[in-house]
Amino acid sequence: MQQRTFNYICGSILLLFMLALPFLSPVQKYLSIPDEVKVMASEDAQPVFKDSSNEALTAFSSSNDHQIFYEVAGVPLKKTQVQAMKDIRLIPGGQSVGVELHTKGVLVVGHHLVTEKGDQSVSPGEKADVLVGDILLEGNGQELNSMEDLSSLVKESGQAGETIQLTLQRDGKELETSLKPAFNEQDAEFQVGLYVRDSAAGIGTMTFYHPESEKYGALGHVISDMDTKKPIQIHEGTIVESHVTSIEKGSQGVPGEKKARFSMKEDRLGTITKNTPYGIFGELDRDMANDQFPEGLPVGYSDQVEEGPAQILTVLEGDKLQAYDIEIVNNMPKKSAVTKGMILKVTDEELLNETGGIVQGMSGSPIIQNGKIIGAVTHVFVNDPTSGYGVHIEWMLQEAGIEIYEETSKAS
Repeated sequence: MQQRTFNYICGSILLLFMLALPFLSPVQKYLSIPDEVKVMASEDAQPVFKDSSNEALTAFSSSNDHQIFYEVAGVPLKKTQVQAMKDIRLIPGGQSVGVELHTKGVLVVGHHLVTEKGDQSVSPGEKADVLVGDILLEGNGQELNSMEDLSSLVKESGQAGETIQLTLQRDGKELETSLKPAFNEQDAEFQVGLYVRDSAAGIGTMTFYHPESEKYGALGHVISDMDTKKPIQIHEGTIVESHVTSIEKGSQGVPGEKKARFSMKEDRLGTITKNTPYGIFGELDRDMANDQFPEGLPVGYSDQVEEGPAQILTVLEGDKLQAYDIEIVNNMPKKSAVTKGMILKVTDEELLNETGGIVQGMSGSPIIQNGKIIGAVTHVFVNDPTSGYGVHIEWMLQEAGIEIYEETSKAS
């Protein structure tokens, strides 16, 4: 009985100690020091961190130029890796842009029945186990890059009474199948019973332009097919100027939307070469200017972002670029790329009155804080249109093919 009481008392003391541990000053000092810190290549000073009492922690360099140690009372407390970053200047975007993507291959978005003689209905594509979301790459050894390519192949094979040998892509793997076109008596043509698409168009917002490389980034998120909800694999794409015509205001449970007009034959800005979870990327045909920041802005990396006031650049009418106030509610820097690295909230009364917060078409609007471009707006919270997510600028730069790490310096 005494042993059980003793064990209970010891366990209670240990539990209280564990609960109190995070509040002890040495532990708080330890937790306040990150495992890794990014510094600009031009910065010679060691990064300074403060504990909960706002007291700066003493730092000294190790024999390894890529590391520093922080000490308390002369005792080394924690080692921090130092990663030197390039001093990059970008021209901030905010302009509304029109986007057109042409898919790699032909995307299957549905099945339909083909009515043959005697009212017999069949879907050759479904019978051949072609699924919604599959990408038709080749037919009888010929590349399929448009619906016209597929239509010509179906017509030729149907008239010749031949089977089409299809190469398709599904979940990143190439598969082979075959189907025989069926003759639709009502339409008087051969069909394969598949609904397909070879392009997609929409609007978004430019995030940045890098004058040295002529590369740009926009949208901040992947473009997915409206039917299959899968990312579009692009064969080629074009980005053009766009002019906002109206705003459909958002409300709780109903996201708003920018309405805009653009012409794919006019006002071309450049190419689209990549469609990734971090946005669309390519090269511009000409320099992009921003009258508010003619010299551009330096980049602010994820661990330099502060929770608090910031601004976004976007267009609500025509091509008038304006800055609006927001607040960074939560910053979540990671060592590896993430698409949702910040939570932000719109605080600007004008923007709230006009849009209700974040609306579709605003994705890609650059986020600026302390004179640096730190990221882009990506998603809106459906149940709270005043709030949404942002992506850190460094991950967009990497997707654009712009090197952000210094090769020779304190890079670890």
